[in-house]
Amino acid sequence: MKILSILLLTIFLGNSCDSAKAQDMENVSIEYTANTRGFYQKIILKNQTITVSKDRDGNDKTAPIKINDADWKEVVACFKELELDRLSELKAPTEKRFHDGAAIANLKINYKDKSYETTGFDHGFPPKEIKKFVAKINSFVKKE
Repeated sequence: MKILSILLLTIFLGNSCDSAKAQDMENVSIEYTANTRGFYQKIILKNQTITVSKDRDGNDKTAPIKINDADWKEVVACFKELELDRLSELKAPTEKRFHDGAAIANLKINYKDKSYETTGFDHGFPPKEIKKFVAKINSFVKKE
């Protein structure tokens, strides 16, 4: 009986933490930018919506697009895997951005009144620790 009680309690507490993290996603702002001299793209995810800007000055007033529930669950799952405190320490796997071979990309996450940001990396070649997350963010732009 004790084992059953412990098992049920563990499952209940585990599910509570997951739902709390999912609810916290309402307060998360994710910003992905990629740019070169001739290319600019800024993707903002917040409250299950996405906004894409291709104007450096922000003059292209694009309306936020709602992300469907299945895609949002994937975003939340990828977000849970991130080690936010280590984002600034991640090393880029390639250096194409140094000679105009790729746009310079950056990921910034505002979570619980704190900002976490990566150093620059090549657009399309993120550090392996955030590769799945960045790919999911960029997949929304291709759908537009």
